[in-house]
Amino acid sequence: MDALSSSFLSTFPTQPSTTSPKLKSLTISSVRIEDRPTTQTPPKTPPPPLQPKHTAVTTKTTPSSPSYSSPPPTKPNPTTLPAAIFNLFDDFINTFVDPPIRPSVDPKHVLTGNFAPITELPPTECDVIHGSLPSCLDGAYIRNGPNPQYLPRGPYHLFDGDGMLHSLRVSQGRAVLCSRYVKTYKYTVERDAGFPLLPNVFSGFNGLTASATRGALSAARVASGMYNPANGIGNANTSLAFFGGKLYALGESDLPYAVRLTAGGDVETVGREDFNGELFMSMTAHPKVDPDTGEAFAFRYGPVPPYLTYFRFDPAGAKQKDVPVFSMKSPSLLHDFAITKKYAVFADIQIGMNPMEMIGGGSPVGLDASKVSRVGIIPKYAADDSEMRWFEVPGFNIMHAVNAWDEDDAVVMVAPNILSAEHTLERMGLIHALVEKVRIDLKTGIVTRQPISTRNLDFAVINPAYQGKKNRFVYAAVGDPMPKISGVVKLDVSGCEHKESIVASRMYGEDCFGGEPFFVAREPGNPEAEEDDGYLVSYVHNEKTGESRFLVMDAMSSELDIVAAVKLPRRVPYGFHGLFVRESDLNKL
Repeated sequence: MDALSSSFLSTFPTQPSTTSPKLKSLTISSVRIEDRPTTQTPPKTPPPPLQPKHTAVTTKTTPSSPSYSSPPPTKPNPTTLPAAIFNLFDDFINTFVDPPIRPSVDPKHVLTGNFAPITELPPTECDVIHGSLPSCLDGAYIRNGPNPQYLPRGPYHLFDGDGMLHSLRVSQGRAVLCSRYVKTYKYTVERDAGFPLLPNVFSGFNGLTASATRGALSAARVASGMYNPANGIGNANTSLAFFGGKLYALGESDLPYAVRLTAGGDVETVGREDFNGELFMSMTAHPKVDPDTGEAFAFRYGPVPPYLTYFRFDPAGAKQKDVPVFSMKSPSLLHDFAITKKYAVFADIQIGMNPMEMIGGGSPVGLDASKVSRVGIIPKYAADDSEMRWFEVPGFNIMHAVNAWDEDDAVVMVAPNILSAEHTLERMGLIHALVEKVRIDLKTGIVTRQPISTRNLDFAVINPAYQGKKNRFVYAAVGDPMPKISGVVKLDVSGCEHKESIVASRMYGEDCFGGEPFFVAREPGNPEAEEDDGYLVSYVHNEKTGESRFLVMDAMSSELDIVAAVKLPRRVPYGFHGLFVRESDLNKL
């Protein structure tokens, strides 16, 4: 969600859930803000490569104090005189020019509880404490999210932070957890320096004075050779995608970073991927993979024309030519999109660059109340933007798209619409996302809208085999309020009546919060399988005990029954998006 940040650096040179597991209580403490964070010793030694395990392990859990540890200390290079001067200037800016006053950018507020950063964890074996892991969970569930390697002294937003992957490698009843940073260029250079070199994207440019001073400081560090933005400025902290036989960690202010898993469950960063020089600047964190062709479809957006550029990758992962979309007349926060078998679907929302708000000391990204939201539809294999068609859909502001499909001479799109879009970045607790089904008749131009649920729902997923096809079921996270997730619901979007469409739900219990669910099909290769024949997986954290678990839920059951629970060796912080990669695909990496 940080592609617009590139503008600041582009000038530089090259409740049925009474059955939920109950966990015991303790009070949460906040993180300390300090220069040299403390370390955390991994609770177990790394396991050998995964071997068969035929029975589930049942253990009695003992509550322990929540461990909200800081990232580990590094062995930085000696600080040079220019670096010391720049750091003094940085401290001056953070203390006197733009201190973190607002709660949305105050690290003492943002990085509390299970939002606090943790250390890396080598592969560590976990205990299955309820049920048994289904045999179809043969691979790894990996979730991405921000985890700053240095606790910030200045402003920090929830969307900032270095990307950390939390991988649970599952094989024949055994589970191994590993947490590793994505070793981006930014992470590596700052690790070696011993301090941050670039300002945080979402919090460092609030107001003209803050933008000018931090921009000048960044330019000085670049000019002195401390940082080369041509090698990337992103954190790769948003999501993951598997296409072309490779696994990527993604953040939309930079290129993808290829990653892989070892046989023992460790996570390794392979490197920044420019696809033989064909991809530059950035790419969405939400590419869409056509399950029938293996092609991936993607885009990038930015603050200067063309504000939107669409492109695709062939089944082998080779990038095809760019399709600039010049009919998009202003920059928009285009975080996600959708595909059908025929089209790519984009939402030109009211949230975008807001210079007037920035002049008053606010975020450079904000709501334009005078703008009318539009949905753009372009053929998936368009050679240029001449066939792009735009349809006005007033008040339609989406951050995530669930799915879309072709229906006669129309395109149908399902997505959570943010009703209080002005709070998207500043006061997320006030956000209410209403899932809608939008139908656009391509012949008449008539747009019809149908609310699917009145609940506050986002981070919704489907069976991946139905990407771009008409689907019936959607699995969405329940905001309580956002960004905390108190449960998951199953929606039936097949009807056309204006009624509540929730058909199953699972609430995690008091003081327990999870994240985006992910659907894993029980028989992925069976074309006759029911759409909902599979499992939902997610990390869930108990804020009283400090314990995190990996839950496996039966997607077909009326209460999304928990069929397996894995006690994790330590907490997994709240994060963003993840996916399950099967063993057969892991072996290709």
